[in-house]
Amino acid sequence: MVTVKMLKPYYIKADDDYVRVILAYQYFSVVINNKVYQFVPVEAKEIRINRRTQEIENINAKFAFQKGKDILFIAMEELISLPDFLVQLHAIGEPYYIYTKDKKREREKESVVIIDELECLNIKRLIDQALDERDEETFYSLAKLL
Repeated sequence: MVTVKMLKPYYIKADDDYVRVILAYQYFSVVINNKVYQFVPVEAKEIRINRRTQEIENINAKFAFQKGKDILFIAMEELISLPDFLVQLHAIGEPYYIYTKDKKREREKESVVIIDELECLNIKRLIDQALDERDEETFYSLAKLL
């Protein structure tokens, strides 16, 4: 089983269409069968992400990882099947993505929904606290908010 131990860019290059995450020694490592393998720039050295679609463009790239004298090659196709790889990669690329107005509205709506859920959970916690303290007045005022 492959898991990503660390993924940090050596540097990031952004142009009109792509975000290029350039990798180097000691900035990218994976764990395979409980052994840590370090990235070595033998073949592919970058991850290219489309700024508008947030899709990885160079899915045919092969990355080399080394532990001692052992060198393993892992295709981008396998890496993108790892959730922790995608989470870390998109966290790196997020500031460079170009959002359309629709995407911005969608993200704002998601934020509003999350905030509403958090407020509801907070009210429920306060209701629990009022019950614990046997504070009827606070309980009834909070219950009206739900």
